[in-house]
Amino acid sequence: MQFYLLKESLMPCAFRDALPVEGTAECQFVAIVTPEEWTENHELFKMGIELDPGFGGIHSSKAEVNFDSLTGSFMIPDRANLPDGSFSFAFALDEKGIVLVDEGTKAAEMTEAIRSSKRWKRPCLERFLYDFLEEIVEKDLSLMESFEKELDTFEDQILEEKEHVDLARINTIRNCMRQLRVHYEQLIDMTQELEENENGFFKEKNLSYLHLFMNRILRLHDTAASVWDHTMQVRDLYHTQLEVRQNRIMTLLTVITTIFMPLTLIAGWYGMNFRHMPELEWTWSYPAVFLICLVIVVACLVFFRKKKWL
Repeated sequence: MQFYLLKESLMPCAFRDALPVEGTAECQFVAIVTPEEWTENHELFKMGIELDPGFGGIHSSKAEVNFDSLTGSFMIPDRANLPDGSFSFAFALDEKGIVLVDEGTKAAEMTEAIRSSKRWKRPCLERFLYDFLEEIVEKDLSLMESFEKELDTFEDQILEEKEHVDLARINTIRNCMRQLRVHYEQLIDMTQELEENENGFFKEKNLSYLHLFMNRILRLHDTAASVWDHTMQVRDLYHTQLEVRQNRIMTLLTVITTIFMPLTLIAGWYGMNFRHMPELEWTWSYPAVFLICLVIVVACLVFFRKKKWL
């Protein structure tokens, strides 16, 4: 178990100092426990939780209002392994502090990152929640910018008619954006639930932190939607260019077929070998037929070039 007091920064403390019920703490706390530790000690936090906070089988980020507490869970996509990896843990909070129930290390890593980098003039639970939520999405903008650059590169390759375009990578980026959009929508719902402040756990003047995060997550959601649309545009461009190349091939085959049609007619006509065909006995028959065929080919090529079919 790890415990912190919310002072000018997160201050590590002992279990007995983190619990207001012991009468030794004057400020709010942050606790990180495993599911087993929570099961053994949850009564000591005096949060009045009627329901299990749901650290088993977490599938989404959400918050639920209970009689004397807020409970919920985080389902955080692993930015290093999108769209397959994820981290999940549960939480429970009231006006005294927040407990993060995590069988892994993600919650502890995020909390430690806040402890080592944040200093507060007005330490409070709302400010910690803001920094904790910001920690979840901290690198998302740069991640989506890198996806945008990749998509721009794919667009250039398609327009330059490069033979190999990694369509599988484009689909992967699209799936990543779809997962991030769902994640942001869940965070928006969670933040709205926190902003409602139904149980009065948060001070009205501190709800601005949650409002700030709401604005941030809405912008990220819009950016993710834009990148997702970009992937669809690149896919459409790829299929359009593929159709253009196929049309060019069909045009070339049509031109070749058209050129050889009169030549095939001449060959078929004089291949009948009727006895009384005068051209068969004429000395200049072969050169004449050759010249006629050559004129037909040249005339067809000039015509097609003039029509810009070649």
